[in-house]
Amino acid sequence: MVGWVDGGDAADLAVSDRAAARRTLDGWEGVDVVVQPIRQRLKRLLVADMDSTIIGQECVDELADYAGIKPQIAAITERAMQGELDFAAALRERVALLKGLEAAVIPRCIAERIRPNPGAATLVRTMREHGAETVLVSGGFTAFVAPVADAVGFDRFVANELAVEDGRLTGEVSGGIVDAAAKRETLVDARQLLGLEPELTLAVGDGANDIAMVEEAGLGVAYRAKPALAAVAHARLDHHGLDALLWAQGIPRRDWVEG
Repeated sequence: MVGWVDGGDAADLAVSDRAAARRTLDGWEGVDVVVQPIRQRLKRLLVADMDSTIIGQECVDELADYAGIKPQIAAITERAMQGELDFAAALRERVALLKGLEAAVIPRCIAERIRPNPGAATLVRTMREHGAETVLVSGGFTAFVAPVADAVGFDRFVANELAVEDGRLTGEVSGGIVDAAAKRETLVDARQLLGLEPELTLAVGDGANDIAMVEEAGLGVAYRAKPALAAVAHARLDHHGLDALLWAQGIPRRDWVEG
């Protein structure tokens, strides 16, 4: 049986063997496949990573460009996202290299470099319209995460704090670090607070530090992801924008709240 969610763009196929369906459908050119039970497909909680997921950039890398050391820091970021380095240690190493940079550069960086990925705001605003809680959780920093969360439309955010003294970065992180465990904990805490079954949750990310969160969700999605995450996610978005996750929930375009 084939039923259109949006004619010509998104279709529902009824299958009896989900594993076989995934093997058969994965790899279709230009097609993203989500194999899931039809029951509880409309999610009540969205927890999303920020860098390279909700936005198209890695904020620390872009900030490093203003200090003239982007290649050095970007190389560390890439290894951390691939799962080759401990995330917390890699974050501290990158932040230490930014010691002395003027904090006033951050809003300039946001204005000049940081842009949401296609469909991000539409996904978040439409899910909120349909009664879902939306949380942006990031291993990055509140100076970046707060304005992105506001612009895209999230209910709230969880992120790290950059230490600043006399208007300059100290090269340290204030307080604890939002790592893979903290991201998963954010999802679990929000789910329990809302009294939701696990199946009613959606998580999306791109890197190895999103694995625990994505595996915990009822629907865990890898967006343009590194191989480590793509290998374990319930579904991948390799071709479409983030708003395609509304189709996965059975929401046609006529009911989207455009961002």
